[in-house]
Amino acid sequence: PATVSVIVNSVGILLFNTIIAATVITIGGNPANIIALLTFFTVGAIAVIAVFRPLIPTLPFKVGNVVKTAGLLGKIEATTILNTRMRTFDGKTFFVPNRVILDDVVMNYHFTKTRRVKIDIVIGYDQDLVRAKQILEMIMVGDARVLNKPSPQIYTMNLTPSGIEIGARCWVSNIKYWPTRCDLNEKVIYKFAQEKIAFAHKQMDIFHHESLHSSDNDMEDESIYNFESQGTQLDDKE
Repeated sequence: PATVSVIVNSVGILLFNTIIAATVITIGGNPANIIALLTFFTVGAIAVIAVFRPLIPTLPFKVGNVVKTAGLLGKIEATTILNTRMRTFDGKTFFVPNRVILDDVVMNYHFTKTRRVKIDIVIGYDQDLVRAKQILEMIMVGDARVLNKPSPQIYTMNLTPSGIEIGARCWVSNIKYWPTRCDLNEKVIYKFAQEKIAFAHKQMDIFHHESLHSSDNDMEDESIYNFESQGTQLDDKE
């Protein structure tokens, strides 16, 4: 790409100088001197471009690539010297300054032929862990879009306060990543419901303990009530 750019720029400079030379000759200039001068400038410009072109920062993508940069994920529609036009997948168009892109990390999915699908779920401790892992593996192996190599892997990731965290990993073609990921999530939900395997939910257990001081106060209040009740009964008898 750098060599092609040098050639294109050189041809542009040559054409520009040719037009200038033809114009000057037409209005009566000395052809020999003009051609010699323009030739000198043309060769000098081409030499400068060839030497410094590799040192000029270039954007790490082309029009049509899907990239993630500057907090955005979308498709590159156009680039200029100052900014890059990107359209996100929700239909929004952003003009991102090139200096921001050059200072940021750029993830170019054009160079990624395959991507890993990651599904993490949490089931309760009272659920069948072995069966849950078998279902996840069966769903991934049964999907034609999931690649055989590397093969799908199922892991027991963590033991959390809410339950057992299971991680399922598989690889798919880059262009099929999002549809496959969404479909696998749906299949997991439906299959777990059929197999009566419940997902765990974050919960908080609250225990209420009455303090000893409160109990003493309650007993004291009850004694006062009984005493007052007895006094009232004596007054009634009198």
